[in-house]
Amino acid sequence: MNENKIVNRLSRVGIFGNVLLAAFKLFAGIFGRSGAMVSDAVHSLSDVFATVIAWIGVRLSRHQEDAEHPYGHERLECVASLILGLILAGTGLGIGWAGLRKLFWERSSLEVPTLLPLIAAVVSIAVKEGMFHYTMHYARKLDSAAFKADAWHHRSDAFSSIGSFIGIGMAKLGVPIMDPIASLIICVLILKVAYDIIRDALNKMLDTSCSGAFEQKLHDFIEAQEGVEGVDLLRTRQFGNRIYVDLEIAVEADISLLDAHGIAERVHGAVEGSFPNVKHVMIHVNPKDDQAE
Repeated sequence: MNENKIVNRLSRVGIFGNVLLAAFKLFAGIFGRSGAMVSDAVHSLSDVFATVIAWIGVRLSRHQEDAEHPYGHERLECVASLILGLILAGTGLGIGWAGLRKLFWERSSLEVPTLLPLIAAVVSIAVKEGMFHYTMHYARKLDSAAFKADAWHHRSDAFSSIGSFIGIGMAKLGVPIMDPIASLIICVLILKVAYDIIRDALNKMLDTSCSGAFEQKLHDFIEAQEGVEGVDLLRTRQFGNRIYVDLEIAVEADISLLDAHGIAERVHGAVEGSFPNVKHVMIHVNPKDDQAE
């Protein structure tokens, strides 16, 4: 299956799955007298917009380089992830505010939920956890930050439904105040996921370097290449889901320019061939400094 088909399939599953689930949970929340389940339904509805944004971001990010964008469009996926994180944060704050309002200003209107929202919570947990694993599986295949963020939207909805289940269950046991408290728990869980998504998106937009472990692995790989006498400089920067590498290697000082160029070309091809996320390597060749040894 090619990438476009995977992207379109993920989008269809996310949109239709969330619309149906949100409608079911909204029905269960209203007729089952559960504010937590209504909040949960709003969260599922926000996932529809999240999937649409992920689809747009991924499609745009895969456009080829052009005269105005010689480095490509990968950062558009980071923009999509950032928007997803902000939507998720807004949803979490809205749910938290609804819970606070019921807890402190509308406590007299609290009702004991029926069995219907409890059933809806169980269905939602199972469906959304399944959607998380499905979306994350293909997001990793695509190496797509936007669809990984969308997968976490699904899991945050499962967390939300777990909070709803606990709150509704406690309310049915005679503690109706637990229903809005469940909304506050849901809010905290959603905000944590939103923070992680936003932080990851910003890191990839700000030319953040790769992890020390990745750079060490790359360093050792380059140093093992034929003709390379040492690595004088190695810098990495993330560009969306791709990586740019700035590299200075040392070669024997008495070889010809043609041979030095050949070593650099082999290193360039080997790195890009063995590290699929590396989009380009810029290599500078230095003469080996024997006196430094």
